[in-house]
Amino acid sequence: MFKPSIFLAALAVSAPLQAQSAVDTSGSGTLITEAVERSEVMENLRYLSDVIGPRLSGSPGMRRANEWTAERFRGYGLTAALEPFDFGVAWERGSLSLRILEPFDRALTGHSWTWTAGTEGKTRPGPVVVADLSTRDSFALYRDRVGGAWVLPKPSNPVWNPDGPPPTPQDSERVAAILTARAALTADTSAAAALERRQFQIDLPYMLEDAGALGTLVDGGKEHALMTMSGSPNRVSPLPNIVVSHEDYTLLERLIQHGVAPRLEGRVENKLGKSRVQQWNTVAEIKGSELPGQVVILGAHLDSWDLGTGVTDNGAGSMVVLEAARVLARSGLKPKRTIRFILFSGEEQGLIGARAYAAAHAAQADSVQAVLVIDNGTGRIVGQALQGRADLEDTWRGLLAPVAHLGAANVRDAMKTGTDHLAFAFYGIPSFNFDQDPRGYFHTHHSESDTFDKAVADDLAQASAVMAVTAYELANLPQLLPRGAKLGPERIPNRPSEAVAGGK
Repeated sequence: MFKPSIFLAALAVSAPLQAQSAVDTSGSGTLITEAVERSEVMENLRYLSDVIGPRLSGSPGMRRANEWTAERFRGYGLTAALEPFDFGVAWERGSLSLRILEPFDRALTGHSWTWTAGTEGKTRPGPVVVADLSTRDSFALYRDRVGGAWVLPKPSNPVWNPDGPPPTPQDSERVAAILTARAALTADTSAAAALERRQFQIDLPYMLEDAGALGTLVDGGKEHALMTMSGSPNRVSPLPNIVVSHEDYTLLERLIQHGVAPRLEGRVENKLGKSRVQQWNTVAEIKGSELPGQVVILGAHLDSWDLGTGVTDNGAGSMVVLEAARVLARSGLKPKRTIRFILFSGEEQGLIGARAYAAAHAAQADSVQAVLVIDNGTGRIVGQALQGRADLEDTWRGLLAPVAHLGAANVRDAMKTGTDHLAFAFYGIPSFNFDQDPRGYFHTHHSESDTFDKAVADDLAQASAVMAVTAYELANLPQLLPRGAKLGPERIPNRPSEAVAGGK
C-alpha cells in the first residue's frame, strides 16, 4: 500500500443525508454461503503469488497478472478488459553486492530502492558519512562532506511495528525524536511549502550526484532484519540508493557517533528505461439489470513490490475482489446497478493507475454509487471507516448488518489514506477503504516476508463475503448516495505533473 506523506483534509460535505430508505438485505444469505462454503480465493491467491510471483509495475510479471486476472473474471462469466494508462519509465532490478570493509569485514544485505540507478558495472568503495538531507538548507551544510562517500541520511526511519513486541526504551526515545523532527520539517502546511518539499526530494539525488556522492543507504525500518521497499518513476535517481536492515543502519550510525569511520563497497546493476511506457488496470463488470449506467466499484491494487511475492500487499485484496465477483456471478442474483471490479496497477508508485482511471472516467463520476477498496492485508474485514462522511453512518450500519455476525460490524469516524479510494474521493464519489484485522501486516508490508504462507484462508473468505454483500446492497439502494466535496485532480497530493522528473 502506497503511503503518502501529506495529511488529507476531510472530504465530506456538511449537508445531512436525506431520508435514506432501508438497506435491502435480501440475497445476503446466498452470497455469504457461496463465499464461505465454496471459496476459491486461496487457490487463486496461491497461483498469483507462487506462479506469477511479484508484480512490480512496469514488469513482465505485472502484465501476466493483468492478463491472468482478466481471464479469471471471464471464466466466472463477467466481461473483462485491460484499460491502459501512461505510467512512466520502466525499471529492472539487477544484482547487488554490499560489504563493510572497516572496522571489520563482512557482507551486508541490501536491496536497491526502485527507480534508482546502478554503479555502471563498477564496485564503489568509500567511507560512510551521515548527512541531514531533510531540506535544501540542511543539505547545503553537508554538501562538501559527501563527495566520494556513501551517505547515511538522517533522520532515519523509525521501526514501525504496532502489532509486534514493544521496542526497547532506546528505540522508543529514537522513534519519538525522529517523529518530532519530521513534524517540525512539515510544520508549514501551505501548498507552496508542500510543493517545495516534493520538488526537493526529486532534486536531491541529482544534487548528491553533482556533489560526488557514491550513493545513499536507507534504513529498512523494520525489526529482525526485515526490509522495506518503495520508489516511483516520478522520482528517478541517477545514484544507487540501497535499503539496508535497521540493524546495519544503526551499526553504521553508532560507529560514526563514536568516532569510528566505517568504510564499505557496493556494486549495483539496475536498468532504467529511457522512454515512458503504458501499464494497465484490469476492469471487469456485472451489468446492472435496471440502472446499468450507475456503477458500484470494488477495487484493490494488483501491483506489488518485489522483495516478496506481494501477498498481503495486495494480492490478498485483489483476490478478494476477484472472489467477490465470482460469488456475485454464481449466486444468480441480479444487481440493479452495474458492479465493476477494478484491479489497479501503479498503486505503489503513487496511486497512478487509480488516478488515471478516475480522470479518464471523470465525466461519469456522478453516476458512481460508491467505491469500496480493500488494501490492508490478509485479515478479515472488521468494519468501515467513514472518510469524514458522518452523514453515511446509518447507511453503513445497515449495509454491514447482514455480515455483523462474521465480525464486520464496526463503523468509525476516521480518515484512511494511502490507497486507491483517494483517487475517486477527489471527484466527490463516496469512497471507502475497509478496516481489517492487522494479522501482522506491518511485518509483511513492503518486505521480503510478504509471501503466501502469511495468508489466512478463513479471513479472506469472510472479506469476500463482506465485499460481495455490501456491493450488492449498494447496487440495489433506491437512490444514489449524496456526493462529497469535489476537490478535483489538482488537489491530489504527489501528482506527477507537479514536479519535474530529473530535477533539472
